[in-house]
Amino acid sequence: MSDSPATIALGQPTVGEEELAAVAEVFRSGWLAGAGPTCRKFEERFAAAVGTRHALSTSNCGSALYLGLRVLGVKPGDEVIVGDYTFPATGHAVLQAGAKPVFADVRPDIWSADPAAIEALITPRTVGILPVDVAGQPGDFDEYRAIADKHGLWLFEDAACSAGATYKTRPAGSLADLAAFSFHGRKGITAGEGGALVSDDEELIAKARKLHTYGIEPAISREGSDELPIPTFHEAGYNFRLSDIQAAIMNVQLDRLPQLLAARRSMAKRYTEAFDGLDGVQVPVALPDREHPWQAYILTIAPEISRGAVAMRLRERGIQCNFGTYASHLQPVYGEQEPLPVSADIFRRHLAIPMHSNLTDTEVERVAEGVREVIAELS
Repeated sequence: MSDSPATIALGQPTVGEEELAAVAEVFRSGWLAGAGPTCRKFEERFAAAVGTRHALSTSNCGSALYLGLRVLGVKPGDEVIVGDYTFPATGHAVLQAGAKPVFADVRPDIWSADPAAIEALITPRTVGILPVDVAGQPGDFDEYRAIADKHGLWLFEDAACSAGATYKTRPAGSLADLAAFSFHGRKGITAGEGGALVSDDEELIAKARKLHTYGIEPAISREGSDELPIPTFHEAGYNFRLSDIQAAIMNVQLDRLPQLLAARRSMAKRYTEAFDGLDGVQVPVALPDREHPWQAYILTIAPEISRGAVAMRLRERGIQCNFGTYASHLQPVYGEQEPLPVSADIFRRHLAIPMHSNLTDTEVERVAEGVREVIAELS
């Protein structure tokens, strides 16, 4: 038997008997498929939670991003400015809509798109701005909005990691014309997979709702009719629906959200205190005018220290870790792109350490001690 300590997970969902009971209720209802009554209940609650009038549950954040671009009218030949430091689902959605993603370099402190970089990229082909809330912390939305309004562009928030975040007291999701969320297993609230598209614009969400159900209204809209309504297809849509089973889980996760956020913020505070004054490592910045949801806790390793060596030695100690996310402009799928030095630099130096709501005080201290020891060894 090994005496090695148990591995500390990089990310882990917080689920239990409440989610199982909610799923059992859906089983008893007989409506397990997507876009049913449990989805509608979740959509109403989620819209209220993120401060918008409307929400549409989707199969994942990628489908929410794509639907949003479609209903905004994106077409081949258009350019969309995208915050560069992001998982490539953001840029992929632009490609899938037929447009060209033009990547903007990011702020060195909070890693979201630099407003000055955005403005410098606007051309006659630019139709909109798609900034990303990196690790969940919103970017500079007042500045983004001013640029969008000045140039007649739409603004679409990639809020994949941002459930529970705020910007100047306003909830993430309510900061742009549209916003897309993720409920992937590493996010703050999760059904394993899933997503949502939110907006105050009823017409945009109504268009997206048809597209996400093959191009027709969902079946629930025909419930209770005293006739036999036959849907008519006017355009080819998709099956991007969240199942009612997943929606049941998400309703419980919404109930848990305040406690989950409090736990993550407590862990982040302890990490930051533990690494205070540690040479070779920079801790993430949480700006005072916004509430950080801490979907991830990402360290910036000094350039003279091998990030790969740090990662391997932490893993040898049973501490999971990984790179932060992608400098999208470096990915071959996007073709030749202009150099973006800030994003490229943090892509090489970022290291995510365990961050989830189930971490114990002992585990947090073990992670912090492991990081301190490894950095000392390699300095």
